[in-house]
Amino acid sequence: MRAIEIARRMAELGQIQEAQNAYRLAIYENDGQNPVEDMEAAIYLLQSGADYRLPYTCFLRLYNRGHFREDCLSIMTGAFYTPNVKKLRADYERNCKRLKKYPYLFRKDFLPFEQLPIHFFPYDDNGYTPFYPEQGRFGDYINFKTSVISRNFFKNLDAPILAADVYSQYELEYLVDNVRKSEHIGRENHIYLHYTDWGTFCAHLQCLNLRPLLEEEKIVFLIGDEISQYPIDFKERFGIDYSVFPVKPIGVREVKRMIWHTQLSSHNGGDFFNEIFDGHPNLIAMPSIMMENVEKKVLELKGLMEASCDEKTAGLLFRAWKPHIVQELFALGNDRTDKDLFAAVYLGSRTYTRNLDHRSRIVPALFFQPHFGNLKYVLSADKAGRTVLRSRQYEIIAQSPIFQYFKYIKTFTPMRRITTSYGAAMRFMWAFPGKTDEDRKGTVVGDQISDKLLNRSFMIDPGDRLYRDSVLVRFEDGKLNPKATFTALAAFLDLPYTESMTYCSLAGRRNPESLKGNDRGFDTAAVYRSYDEYANDAERYFIEYFMRDVYEHYGYGFLYYDGAPVDEARINELIDGFTTSDEYMRASWQKNILQDVTVEKDGEPVSEELQEESKRDFLEQKMDGIRRRRTNIARSLLRDLHFVNKNGQPLRMMPKLELDPALLENPLYY
Repeated sequence: MRAIEIARRMAELGQIQEAQNAYRLAIYENDGQNPVEDMEAAIYLLQSGADYRLPYTCFLRLYNRGHFREDCLSIMTGAFYTPNVKKLRADYERNCKRLKKYPYLFRKDFLPFEQLPIHFFPYDDNGYTPFYPEQGRFGDYINFKTSVISRNFFKNLDAPILAADVYSQYELEYLVDNVRKSEHIGRENHIYLHYTDWGTFCAHLQCLNLRPLLEEEKIVFLIGDEISQYPIDFKERFGIDYSVFPVKPIGVREVKRMIWHTQLSSHNGGDFFNEIFDGHPNLIAMPSIMMENVEKKVLELKGLMEASCDEKTAGLLFRAWKPHIVQELFALGNDRTDKDLFAAVYLGSRTYTRNLDHRSRIVPALFFQPHFGNLKYVLSADKAGRTVLRSRQYEIIAQSPIFQYFKYIKTFTPMRRITTSYGAAMRFMWAFPGKTDEDRKGTVVGDQISDKLLNRSFMIDPGDRLYRDSVLVRFEDGKLNPKATFTALAAFLDLPYTESMTYCSLAGRRNPESLKGNDRGFDTAAVYRSYDEYANDAERYFIEYFMRDVYEHYGYGFLYYDGAPVDEARINELIDGFTTSDEYMRASWQKNILQDVTVEKDGEPVSEELQEESKRDFLEQKMDGIRRRRTNIARSLLRDLHFVNKNGQPLRMMPKLELDPALLENPLYY
């Protein structure tokens, strides 16, 4: 029996919940093939009080496909538009009233509400579906508050900012918050917004809140042909000479934009990206900072500021900082946040602010790479049997007040070929570059194979605020095609691509050695180095097989996995072949831990023979545990490679940074 037949029978019997479930299934089962049945199901679901979103979408689809158009529009209007039209009208009239008084909108003939060319049908608390009466169609869902910056507004800072047809509330507020006032930089610096069609501009006033956008009079609205007025000579036209104003230092509260450079895993090329952004005139960019040290520093500063009885005392406690930063922090009093203190640390760094363009049109963004000793993920299964990925380190980031208080966050994640990253991590844990034997005491080589398999920090919940505006960039692209890569990355991050991005530096020093023995600058050796001394083919085959979805998505060709099917027997065979990894783990335990351990019995040292036997037994138990862990992880991943977060939301691959083919200097890495 078909779902629609079951739904009708349940409806006849008055079993509303069962009928709703069956009608939902009927819509999905039908997949738009039978308009009559879709209409029946949508009407029942709406009238019986089911979740409105499915019938809403169904009516909209039927209308756009030319089925029951009069009925669908009537139902949509009565159920979704009319109940909300009073608010839409009030918001429109409120915005028109504000704009009539606004000095930098030169057209005031606002359309009557009834003549607006777009009707906005509310879909949920966040967005609308536009309806175009003259065209007789519904458009795509729009959320005016989606926290995504969709274009490179700040590509060229030689002239005032000019952007066309910006209707996102989030992007409009972003512009106002990040473009400095003309009075603060001593030159004309308005935001010129060009709207190509007056009617469309008026229609969107139903859905926007102009109040926070107009207060500082930063925006100049240009409609249609008025674009010819760009840029306006404010001295000649309005009698305002901004050149008489001195440049005002950047304030702590002005910094509202963070660029989060995530730590995908260890030895992933993160230092290389830090060196590219070092010295950018529109960034306050520091090298990687341990997250625990950041939290400690903010807590320490909070205590010192609270202990300051007056501004003079605060100035003495923070004498290394610029006076205006101390004054602002002290004046904030109880309103002072962790984000304010953190921004003050960056602004107070003379080393990392010396290349800032203080006369720039925009507020500098804060470039932050919080670092952890290791990024650990764990697997578990939820009640539905789905594979859950969790990371304590990510939860620290997500819960941090520093991140919570930044209004605008752009996120980018560097990725290096995973087997290469694995080999580099093994080398580091064994060789500990730049460290003495004494430094190595107490450190061991960890189970990097398992860590690599579990670390899927490139898989995100698109609804997660910290990842909503994110991109993944390949380390190999940055090395082989730097111009194409960093032009594209600057555009994504809404920065100008500057001369400072054409070389590597750290605090101004060119081509530093991030770790002893690492390749400097744009040297491509790190792309092709396979670290054969630290990784064998069985280990790399294993990693590539369980990361095959990642390789495919991000454009990495297989170097070790041959495409053959893998079962439990093959898993055990491969794990038996992890001789390189196991050798380094055993050797590090022997050299850095067990060598200095004395085995005792009843408080007295035992014989040398028994000492060695006890240490061997201990080490074999450790290695057995590691093998069991590897086997258990592999068995879990054999089921499938689909994952959810702790809230049950499906995880997807982070979007990959796409390069302009015209800017490629070398073929794309594969």
